[in-house]
Amino acid sequence: MKVESRFLLFLSMFAAVTASIYWFTSYEDAGSVMLLAVCLLGLLPGGYYYWWSRRMTPRPEDDANASQSDGAGVVGAFPGSSIWPFVLGLGAAMTALAFVFGFWTALFGLTLAISAVIGVIVESRRGGVH
Repeated sequence: MKVESRFLLFLSMFAAVTASIYWFTSYEDAGSVMLLAVCLLGLLPGGYYYWWSRRMTPRPEDDANASQSDGAGVVGAFPGSSIWPFVLGLGAAMTALAFVFGFWTALFGLTLAISAVIGVIVESRRGGVH
């Protein structure tokens, strides 16, 4: 977690310096606010990772002298293939198209999205296709 926290905190610091330079040289509000948002978006997870990295045991990735075998472990189980993520994405896309074509596409999109959620629940309860 140390590497990730240092990277995100450095990104946040870089965005803060860039935002201050941008503000004093351009006097433009929108760009300065967006750069400040980038600073906060790096600061929030970076600070959280830093907080946790001080409270947990070091990972092999955090040790400079670690070997590749130190990070090896059980891979675990992966879910089988499923059509429901595709159906959910199609439903979300059709729902978003309601802003362009009208409310009727939102009905089809929401129907697809709800059926995808129900399909995932049913598939997960019975074990899915392996």
